[in-house]
Amino acid sequence: MTSALTWQQLRDLRLTELDDAADGWAAVSKHADSAAQRVGSEMAGRLAKTQESESADAALRRLDRLSDNYHYIHAEAGLIRSAVEGLSAELSTPQRHLKAALDDAATLSYAVNADGSVAYPKGRNDTTGEEIPGGMVVGNDGTLLPSNKGLYPPDVHGHYVPGTGPAASGLIGVNPNFAKAQDIADRIARAVREAGEIDERYRQALIKLKAGPGLTVDAKTWADAAADVEAVGEAEAHRLKDAVPLDKSPAARKKWWDHLTQEQREEYLAVYPDVIGNMDGIPAAARDQANRENIDLLIGKLSGRDDAKSKTMLDGLKSIEDQLRHPDPKFPSMYLLGIGDSGNGRAIVSYGNPDTAKNVSAYVPGLGTSLDTDFAGGDLKRARDTAKDAQFYDPSSASIVWLGYDAPQISASEGIHNADVMSTHDARVGATAYNHFMAGISATNDHTDPHITAIGHSYGSLTVGQAAQRHGGIPGADDIVLVGSPGTGADKAADLNVGKNHVFVGAADHDPVTMLPSHKEAAGTGMGSYIGAVEGAFLGHLSGGSVIDQMTDTVLGAGAGGTVGYHLGHSASAPHELWFGTDPASKDFGARRFHVDPGPMPSLQDPAPAHSNYFNPVKDKESANNIALIVAGRSDQIQVEQPR
Repeated sequence: MTSALTWQQLRDLRLTELDDAADGWAAVSKHADSAAQRVGSEMAGRLAKTQESESADAALRRLDRLSDNYHYIHAEAGLIRSAVEGLSAELSTPQRHLKAALDDAATLSYAVNADGSVAYPKGRNDTTGEEIPGGMVVGNDGTLLPSNKGLYPPDVHGHYVPGTGPAASGLIGVNPNFAKAQDIADRIARAVREAGEIDERYRQALIKLKAGPGLTVDAKTWADAAADVEAVGEAEAHRLKDAVPLDKSPAARKKWWDHLTQEQREEYLAVYPDVIGNMDGIPAAARDQANRENIDLLIGKLSGRDDAKSKTMLDGLKSIEDQLRHPDPKFPSMYLLGIGDSGNGRAIVSYGNPDTAKNVSAYVPGLGTSLDTDFAGGDLKRARDTAKDAQFYDPSSASIVWLGYDAPQISASEGIHNADVMSTHDARVGATAYNHFMAGISATNDHTDPHITAIGHSYGSLTVGQAAQRHGGIPGADDIVLVGSPGTGADKAADLNVGKNHVFVGAADHDPVTMLPSHKEAAGTGMGSYIGAVEGAFLGHLSGGSVIDQMTDTVLGAGAGGTVGYHLGHSASAPHELWFGTDPASKDFGARRFHVDPGPMPSLQDPAPAHSNYFNPVKDKESANNIALIVAGRSDQIQVEQPR
């Protein structure tokens, strides 16, 4: 269905009035955004710092609701502004074509009738001089629909023949005015048809932009807002989204963004927050702005689902949002560089602005990581602690936690036999995405040669290792830090493309993940999985052969497992091959090993407690400090430890 737009309406349409309306909605959106920031950052922030009471907590909740209202107005007004501006911009083309056709008709003294048909005068046969009567033609709007009144009837061969449609003169190609009139009528019809389609497309989007009654802005409201974003996005696809350089490099995307006007950027942020917020090469401040809206849209979207995965992801999103709303002033500012619900969830958070910082690190978490409350609590804290400690040595430092891939998961049904954990597949896929992200960090950083550190923990160290072994290495990376690593897939540190003296390894003495047997060894002893190998390795820390055998029977169901674990934990001649290649902490690998706390001993209740302490300034101050020194560009000051 298309709107019943006439050529007279299209001709007389004052697009400047639409532009003025768009400007008005833009002003509303900006005012609402400013109000939301004042309420959230200034009023609520000051109250939280100065007051501690039940009444203060109640006031903070009311301020949060008020901020939500302003945020919602900002989002919806931005969508209306973009839709109205898009309508004006797109209608300008058919209006211009229509006016050109009307000008040609006036020049030739052809009459344009109310229905768009064109009357042409009599002419004369150039050969015989015979006078030929005039006539009237109906325009062909270019469609094969019954509504196309100028559609030419087919000849005996099924071909459409010009000049034989309704009101045609029947004198094909004789009167020279006929062809000119037909061209004008066709242009008028096509301009009206195109304008009608544009008008209908935007009408469908605009009628959806209606707020419910009342002042409550909740998950349902944001779910409706997500549908609004999708509707306007579909309407604007030709004008806006098709111009986004999705298939270009991060550097090219940065150049594209820099050449946009401020008004164009605001439109993209309003209509495509998910695209702009997750696009490598877009400046951090813009990504953060887009994702602070996108996280609300995702919460609204997932709130209507009952499956366990959506609920788990929803809890993680709410935790991240709460931290964004109520930042801890003791830590660097938070930037949300990516958020999404694909796979096991996506979240990229920076503490400190990675575009203005001279030192930037990007940490990749490992096994079992997904967008949940554990990630929002533990993994964000690791990046936050690293940023704070690095800023002690150089204030121009930022630290990122990058969950831009699907880390292997352990499900209750698969237990220790999850094939994803045993393979490099997830790491290889993640390596591609990580390198693209790091190329974006280099492209948007203000410094000519920023100091960039890639950090991988656990399975994340394999992901970083795979990324580093790609042609050219990790874009922009100067240093690589591997902690709690089961291997990188590389034979030696020099394979990671930053120079072996710029590869740093932390391996706690009581972290069994850093002592896993190779695939061949595990297969030979009946330990058929990565987790089984972890369990076997932790048994090596326990004393007494009979106890080991009993635990092995209980945990692994294979008596040889404890023997291998014991060998790994205590034998000086232990092999330097781990689950994913050469042990990064070994002399054979050739990296610089830094000192870490041995960590707590494994137990049946927690087989790898030391595996999670590397970033913790309380539980492992030495490791956290060494990582901070490397991130801050002061690796010459780290405490070194002898390789295995």
